[in-house]
Amino acid sequence: MANKANQEKKNAKSKELKEKLFIKRRNTAKIFTEAEQKKADKFCDGYKAFLDLAKTEREAVQQAVTELEKAGFSLFEAGKKYKAGDKIYTVNRGKSVIAAIIGKESLDKGVNLLASHIDSPRLDLKQRPLYEDGELAYFKTHYYGGIKKYQWTAVPLALHGVVIKSDLSEVKINIGEDDSDPVFAVTDLLPHLAEEQYKRPANKLIKGEELNILIGSRPFREDDGSELVKLNIMKLLNEKYGIIEADLLSAELEAVPAFKARDIGFDRSLIGSYGQDDRVCAYTTLKALLDLKKTPQKTAVVVLTDKEEVGSDGNTGLKSAYMKFFLADLAEMQSVALRTLLSNSRCLSADVNAAFDPTFPDVTEKLNVAYINYGVALTKYTGSRGKAGTSDASAEFTAEIRKLFDDNKIAWQTGELGKVDMGGGGTVAMFLANLNIDTIDVGVPVLSMHAPMEITAKNDVYEAYRAFGAFINS
Repeated sequence: MANKANQEKKNAKSKELKEKLFIKRRNTAKIFTEAEQKKADKFCDGYKAFLDLAKTEREAVQQAVTELEKAGFSLFEAGKKYKAGDKIYTVNRGKSVIAAIIGKESLDKGVNLLASHIDSPRLDLKQRPLYEDGELAYFKTHYYGGIKKYQWTAVPLALHGVVIKSDLSEVKINIGEDDSDPVFAVTDLLPHLAEEQYKRPANKLIKGEELNILIGSRPFREDDGSELVKLNIMKLLNEKYGIIEADLLSAELEAVPAFKARDIGFDRSLIGSYGQDDRVCAYTTLKALLDLKKTPQKTAVVVLTDKEEVGSDGNTGLKSAYMKFFLADLAEMQSVALRTLLSNSRCLSADVNAAFDPTFPDVTEKLNVAYINYGVALTKYTGSRGKAGTSDASAEFTAEIRKLFDDNKIAWQTGELGKVDMGGGGTVAMFLANLNIDTIDVGVPVLSMHAPMEITAKNDVYEAYRAFGAFINS
């Protein structure tokens, strides 16, 4: 009996020490109260609606502006004096947006910045996309971002975007989302005839030039010439949209999955949808700003940017100076040097991380991978192999954010994007850090990242919203 009592005492001491000294990771599905779970589920109803309405970067900007104006934000005017509590926004070329609430503190103390991207992998139409072959009409595409090309065959696709006509008027296109709309598809080879295709390496199972979208088969009836199916398609487009083939040269048309965001699982704990990388962070950062109950101490800034999936180049990506120009205008308003504002600012680069997938465990290192339902993922560095293409947040700033999350009882974890030599990836963090802003990546773990349907946990989405809210209110 004495031995048993001594062992129980040792076990209790061991348990006490583990509780005190070991990293604490908690599954939110176990620790959420019933009320908290209902809040998370309700929050994600709005998120799913956003995903359905914002399948392109342009549409995401439109939805953001609608919500901003509804919440009392007004279009920013350079040179105008703004006071604490004023809510402003600006749009860059229809494909990126910045919103801010002016804080109580002077801008020489810096800003609290949240940055996420609103572009996602997809199939873009080439400038001359329309052709006919075998009496079938197709659009040729050029894939955008990192995709597994074979995943984009034999799934219903919708067409979104704009066509700018020769008179510079704009035609908006959105076909395939309404139940009465037609959809489109990339065809694949039947398995009975795929013996040679199976010999290709996986990254060439479907080649880029084979991602051709089937768009019609009926010929123009009043002629016996060639390309009559193409002619009939062009006739339909001209009748509905007033466009001619040359107008497609100045168009931005994107093929995206036609299905809607849905609950996944018998317990409805997960969300399956196209474009969650990175609109999950775009939505949660925007909502965090919109839901601020009082004027923040520091000016709170949210950036929803374009072009991250292709390196952030171009005048709507974060390598561009558009965000820097906006912050310069704010600084000038208070006679603050831009370098002072930037150097004293803090940023959460809001982007997703890879979730542990037990079907494919070999690509991740279990101690340093994010898990579904364990909360928002704090990622000190991304990059590939020897930390190439990353900013690597400082220990001081990492500790600061860690404390912030703990103080606000936010479920969080750490994660890397795979094993060291396995590959990796990047975010916009380094472009912000290059401006001398303290920056770290924070985001939602995702299963099937970059697939036509990506999967997140509702609890992780909700904790991201809470984390971003705590940050801009700190």
